[in-house]
Amino acid sequence: LQTRMQSLQPDPKAQYRSVYEALKKIVLTEGFWRPLRGINVTMLGAGPAHAMYFACYEKMKKSLSDTIQHGGNSHLANGIAGSVATLLHDAVMNPAEGNAVVKQRMQMFNSPYKSVLTCIRTVQKTEGFGAFYRSYTTQLTMNVPFQAIHFITYEFMQEQINPHREYNPRSHIVSGAVAGAVAAAATTPLDVCKTLLNTQENMALSSVNISGHLSGMVNAFKTVYQLGGVAGYFRGVQARVIYQMPSTAIAWSVYEFFKYFLTKHKLEKRA
Repeated sequence: LQTRMQSLQPDPKAQYRSVYEALKKIVLTEGFWRPLRGINVTMLGAGPAHAMYFACYEKMKKSLSDTIQHGGNSHLANGIAGSVATLLHDAVMNPAEGNAVVKQRMQMFNSPYKSVLTCIRTVQKTEGFGAFYRSYTTQLTMNVPFQAIHFITYEFMQEQINPHREYNPRSHIVSGAVAGAVAAAATTPLDVCKTLLNTQENMALSSVNISGHLSGMVNAFKTVYQLGGVAGYFRGVQARVIYQMPSTAIAWSVYEFFKYFLTKHKLEKRA
């Protein structure tokens, strides 16, 4: 849904006014499973990437907080730890952003690709291996501020509603959802540019007389502005926020549960 709604020059049959209308139209015209296209690509690296992501964040947060604020909660430490964890996560999860190039091409309206393998082969043959690296800079540039805002907001929310930092599922879900929403809204402009670089929308590029392939974050920013002005940078913000809220809420609640469970089990074993 997010990829479709971020399209700058959509096909008349793929123009949506809201997330609900988009989901309803896609299911009715393209089938029940269409909104899930590309999910198998995303799942491949999710487990190991998220394990390293949270492990790195916890270790760096503790070390930096001890240095900056003598063991207290430092927002600067949280932001830096989240940024570094993101670099490690992306290295495992999405080398050179190849996953998103394939995933978003398969999610576009009237996508000609029937499978992941077909998409990879066609893109490599027609656009070269560099196509999988086209938006890597944008991806890193987007993910670092996203995760910095995400972690700072989560820790801030925990300070407000769970100051004693006890295991409290409700507080973790609420904090995670708010953190995801704030970070998603703030970084939507970068995500719109990333989507344009990944999908290379023919209608959009031809309407501003761009032939060949669009490359580079600066060019993407200029093109988005040419096509939609300032409002163009926030296309699909509703879908992005709605997607991120449950995603970050689930991630934090699951992580906090296992953190509590393993810590408790370790303490009981020592006792």
